[in-house]
Amino acid sequence: MNDWWQRLRHRWSAGLHQQVTRAGLGYTATLLVVALAAFLSANNLLFLILAAMFSTLLISGFISRLGLAGLELDLLLPEHISARRTVRVGIRLKNLKSWIPSFSVHLAGRGEGGAETILYFPVVPGGSVLEESVDLYFARRGAQRDRAFQLSTRFPFGFAERREMVTARHDVVVYPCLDPQPGFEALLASVAGEMEAAQRGRGHDFYRIRPYEVLESARHVDWKATAHTGDLQVREFAREQDHRVLIYFDLDVAPESEAWFEKAVDCSAFLAFRLAEHGAQLRFQTQEFDVTLPEEGDIYTILKYLALVNPRRGRPPAAPDDAQSFHIVFSADPERMVALGWGMGESRGARLLGPDPLGKDAFSK
Repeated sequence: MNDWWQRLRHRWSAGLHQQVTRAGLGYTATLLVVALAAFLSANNLLFLILAAMFSTLLISGFISRLGLAGLELDLLLPEHISARRTVRVGIRLKNLKSWIPSFSVHLAGRGEGGAETILYFPVVPGGSVLEESVDLYFARRGAQRDRAFQLSTRFPFGFAERREMVTARHDVVVYPCLDPQPGFEALLASVAGEMEAAQRGRGHDFYRIRPYEVLESARHVDWKATAHTGDLQVREFAREQDHRVLIYFDLDVAPESEAWFEKAVDCSAFLAFRLAEHGAQLRFQTQEFDVTLPEEGDIYTILKYLALVNPRRGRPPAAPDDAQSFHIVFSADPERMVALGWGMGESRGARLLGPDPLGKDAFSK
C-alpha cells in the first residue's frame, strides 16, 4: 500500500516544484467526484461547489508559490573550518518582499556527510531578516563555493508541499582534519621525544641525571645522586633555544599512492598544528611552497595550503638546506629522500615517514 502511494505521488508531482500530500490527493479525488456528479445531474448547486473547490485549489498553489518567492539565504561561517568536524554556523533568511510575509517555511540542507539540517520558520515578515544557528558538517578538505538548501511550505491548506532550491554562495577553505586519528597522537609523542633527546644541552629545564663525563664542569654535579651511587653523577638540562622543526611534504606521488597522500596531508596538518601550539619554530616546505613561522605567517597559512594541495607528479624534491632543525619528512619514496640527504649529516634529528606514516613501513633515524 505504501509503495503504491509513493509511485502515485511521484507521478502526480513529476516535473513540478511541489509534491502532493495525502490531504491534497484526497481533496483532488473529492473534487473529481463532485465534478462527475455535477455534470451527470446538471445541478447548479453542485457546479457552484465545484467552482469553489477548484478556486480553493488554485488559490492554495498561488499562495504557496508566493510564500517561497523572494526568500534569500546566506551563511555566516566561522573563519577557520576543519574537515570531518561539526561546525556551528549561522543561517540568515531574508524576505525580499517588502510587505508580503511568508508562512510555515521549512529549511533543509543535506551535507556531504549525509546529515540533514532542518529549521522551521512559522512566519517570515515582509522585509525582515531572521537568523538561526545550525550544525554543518564538512566531509572533505578543499575550497567550497556553493551549498544547496531546500525551502518548502505546505501553507495554506496542506494540499501540496511547494519546494524551491536555493544556493548559499560563499567562499570557504576547509582545512584538513585536525582531530587526532588512530596513531597520530602516538606519533606526535614519539616525535616530541626524539626532538627533546636531540636538543638536550645546558639550559634550565631539567632533562635527566647521568654519569659524569671527562672535562665536564663540576658545577653540574648532583652530589646527592653521587653519594647514592658512589660515582660522579651530573644533571643534564634541555637546551634553552626553542625547538626548530622542518616539515617537508613530498608532492611527487604516484596515482596508486593517492590514498596515502590524503592520509599524509591529515597527519602533517595535525603535527604542524600541535607543534605550533607548543611554540616550536616551524618551517613547512614542499616543491612549491616554503614558509617559516612565525616570521612569514601563522599556522593557518600552512593549513590553508594543505587544504588545497594536490600531488605534483614528476616534480622531484629538493635537497635539505637546513641542518639545524629537526626534520619530519613525508614521502611516498623515503629511500629517495635519504639519498638526497634528508635526515643525514648535521641535522639535529629526523623522522622519515613513508607509505604508511603510522605503520611498519615508516622510516626513522
